[in-house]
Amino acid sequence: MNVLVCIKQVPDTTEIKINPETNTLIRDGVPSIVNTFDTYALEAAARIKDKNPDTKIVVLSMGPEQAKNALKECLSIAADKAYLVSDRAFGGSDTLATSYILSNAIRKVEELEGKFDAVFCGKQAIDGDTAQVGPEIAEHLKYPQVTYALEIEADGDGFKVLKEGQDGNQVIAVSAPCLITFTKPSFDPRYPTVRRKMAANKAQIPTLTAEDFPQIDRERIGLKGSPTHVKRSFVPEKKKGDLKIKEDTNEASAIKLAQLLNDAHVI
Repeated sequence: MNVLVCIKQVPDTTEIKINPETNTLIRDGVPSIVNTFDTYALEAAARIKDKNPDTKIVVLSMGPEQAKNALKECLSIAADKAYLVSDRAFGGSDTLATSYILSNAIRKVEELEGKFDAVFCGKQAIDGDTAQVGPEIAEHLKYPQVTYALEIEADGDGFKVLKEGQDGNQVIAVSAPCLITFTKPSFDPRYPTVRRKMAANKAQIPTLTAEDFPQIDRERIGLKGSPTHVKRSFVPEKKKGDLKIKEDTNEASAIKLAQLLNDAHVI
């Protein structure tokens, strides 16, 4: 079984800097981590491999050269192979352009690693919170998709997915190949081992550029291929003056809150 996990390196800071000309994030010099929700996707793939040892896990990321650090972190945890998608022509891509580029990259990696039974993604990136890239990749690839997955297991020619829902969890069967996006499960992702970490540090990660996708439409990538236009980006101001209510009992706290809201003419 082959599973591809799409991961993103995101800023590990609240002090986000924005390029005033392109309205895109300035990532140079900013500490970065693997997107939290993507770690849940990687853990889901690792759990499949625990039960099916012949499973191969490939991680893929689109970003600058420094994103290789995030890929190496994934190699140190559970991934077997890693690929970086990076090219100046991809700069400034919105979710639609990004998903188009990644779908082309997935097809290219399949030529090298074999067909994938599933593509796993985090439900969203913590620096954008759009939750659009995963479903858009599924549309480009014409794959069935399940979003907000908590757990997954191989089931015959497909997968059985525990999906988080508004009115309770659902169990959904989906055929392979498919795309699954993951939200936070009830357990934490595993840590890297010393042996895998040493091997990951020595790993050579191939970089795929626009030249590796001769069929790609240059009008659909980068800023030119991005229909989303950001008019203004800013970091929200931190507000102070909050009030913490902690009476002896929950009932007393509720009464105190109601009294304060009444005095403020809110209720």
